[in-house]
Amino acid sequence: MLFHISIAAHDPQHVAGVIAELWGGEALFFPPVSDNGWIVLAGDDRRTAMEVYPIDTVLREAAGDADAYGEATGQVNFTATHAAIGTSLSLEAVLEIAAREGWPAKYRNRGGMFGVVEVWIEGRQMVEVMTPEMQNEYRASMTADNWRAMLNAFAAPASPA
Repeated sequence: MLFHISIAAHDPQHVAGVIAELWGGEALFFPPVSDNGWIVLAGDDRRTAMEVYPIDTVLREAAGDADAYGEATGQVNFTATHAAIGTSLSLEAVLEIAAREGWPAKYRNRGGMFGVVEVWIEGRQMVEVMTPEMQNEYRASMTADNWRAMLNAFAAPASPA
């Protein structure tokens, strides 16, 4: 079960506000890692959250008995890190929000199993947004048996050798 995830953005406060809008949640200042960190609380029963840090922030391991800490690196490249998040909004509403922000967005069907809206936050960080219908498709299709069947259809190994 995923409780929270973090992403990086050029404008963390703004991105957190848009994610909060998609979730129907709330964006709050989150200073433990960065002086411009934000956390989005989904307001769901799992207390799901997304932390949003400045684009050049990385987490570093701290020595001894100390928490990990954030460090600005100056790096602003694309990332493979992404999340799929649920929304109560319609496909049209999600696309309207993305358009308003100037963020590329489009509906995609993942392997014939479930739909997502690829939203490219600030044009560089993908978040897959799922409407209620897409969430139902996801829950119905994302099983180990279904995944194995898909891998077999592509003649890919189901597990590492």
